[in-house]
Amino acid sequence: QVQLQESGPGLVKPSQTLTLTCTGSGGSITTNYYYWSWIRQPPGKGLEWMGAIAYSGSTYYSPSLKSLTSISRDTSKNQFTLPLSSVTPAVPPVYYCASAGCLATLPAYLDVWGPGTLVTVSP
Repeated sequence: QVQLQESGPGLVKPSQTLTLTCTGSGGSITTNYYYWSWIRQPPGKGLEWMGAIAYSGSTYYSPSLKSLTSISRDTSKNQFTLPLSSVTPAVPPVYYCASAGCLATLPAYLDVWGPGTLVTVSP
């Protein structure tokens, strides 16, 4: 079964573009019919599906976030990336990458999750 691991800068300044990377191991992100998602969870709140990239390279986004990000992938590295513009100093969410054998926009239907990564926004 594939395993996922998020990575990111750890610290960004306000208004910088935050770029997070998810690396898969034990399986390919081009495996037919699999979709690779990004999810975030603000402190004390529920999980929010942000968007996904399909095995084919097609992308899908939450309508509220579509203008802020453009998910891409590097198949040679088995990675997919989330750039997120206009980060604010508000208490940041934890970002997760996850996968499913279908386009799952509800977190409950995502099968495999990375451990999550926290990014601090500070001047």
